[in-house]
Amino acid sequence: MERPRADLVIEHASELLTCRTGAGDLVGRVRDGAVAVAAGRILAVGTADEVAAAVDRTGARTIYAAGRVVMPGFVDCHTHLVFGGSRVDEYATRVAGGDPAELAGRGIPVGIVGTVGQTRELGVDALVGAALPRLAEMLAAGTTTVESKSGYGLTTESELSLLDVNRRLVEVQPVDVVSTFLGAHAFPPDVPPDRYVDLVVAEMIPRVAEAGLASFCDVYCDEGFFTVEQSRRVLEAGIAHGLRPKIHLDQYSRTGAAELTAELRCVSADHLNFTDPEEIRSLAEAGVVGVAMPGLDFAVAHPRPIDVRAVIAGGMTIALATDLCPGCWLTSMQFVITLACRLHRLSVAEAVRAATLGAAQALGLADEIGSLEPGKLADVLILDVERYEDLAYRLGRNAVATVVKRGRVVVERA
Repeated sequence: MERPRADLVIEHASELLTCRTGAGDLVGRVRDGAVAVAAGRILAVGTADEVAAAVDRTGARTIYAAGRVVMPGFVDCHTHLVFGGSRVDEYATRVAGGDPAELAGRGIPVGIVGTVGQTRELGVDALVGAALPRLAEMLAAGTTTVESKSGYGLTTESELSLLDVNRRLVEVQPVDVVSTFLGAHAFPPDVPPDRYVDLVVAEMIPRVAEAGLASFCDVYCDEGFFTVEQSRRVLEAGIAHGLRPKIHLDQYSRTGAAELTAELRCVSADHLNFTDPEEIRSLAEAGVVGVAMPGLDFAVAHPRPIDVRAVIAGGMTIALATDLCPGCWLTSMQFVITLACRLHRLSVAEAVRAATLGAAQALGLADEIGSLEPGKLADVLILDVERYEDLAYRLGRNAVATVVKRGRVVVERA
């Protein structure tokens, strides 16, 4: 029987992590591991001997990964990648114990609305230019797929422009960008809340769907933001127009929106700081993935960081994400893993799985990415460490030596 021909083989890894579904150790660790790739997809995974027997490697590029870890690319399933400006003054004021309201009184950008003003000043080209360096940092640190939300426009044309930036970003760099419409991120100060919800439902969502600019519709349901009923209107309108539902849930208060989240079978519920155990169980039964963002809780010194162990005990699948945004300028999923282990009591295996397959599930893409399995996209990392636990142990360093995206080497560090 003729063996399939590979165009890239990575072999003799000290540890290869498949992160496959059903892996007893959560990461699917293979000693002396190898992966073979053809036409951007994985042909074979296993020990070096098993892969050598399974594929024809004539003419294939071979990368020797001796003494190194090979694993799936990171999936960052919750970011606000596209925005203008910076809120560094607000951050510096907060960490020093000051009151950001004093900055706002002097016209210095504070909060979501402050970023909205800075973002509206930029056109599509400038926003693409601002996002590209952030994406380059993410790729260099091993992120191969990123979700990117709108939400810093809060007018129909501005929101469409932010989603168009996502489309443009896909065309000019290698990271896959999954687009989410988050027009229901905050209320613009010049529009009454209910009138703004009417605008999101009746105008923004139909136009987003018609233009094919997003896969998901998200809403920020919390005290001072969108109520449960307003969130229902937004998410049901998105569903009616083919946009799968996501929700920012209970970040700063218990809203009771977990029932709505389970009813609509949202793909993910993100934050979950105040969601109670019974609600967690209902979300788990509905198949909702819980997205934890340790970096955000760290950056804002959250008074009640998410209890990830309780979420896991309630039966939810956990994903990790950076929540990259002006209030949490974080591009490294490796740092997220470090925080998840030390501050939220995840094992390193749990954190790695949550940053790969779990995050892919939070985007409905687990059939394509998040693990090293035959048929999936060949998004592969080679780390310059012998053990995967070093991702959490070696604080603040980038362990990624090589990034393969869709079968192509896109980062190669000496």
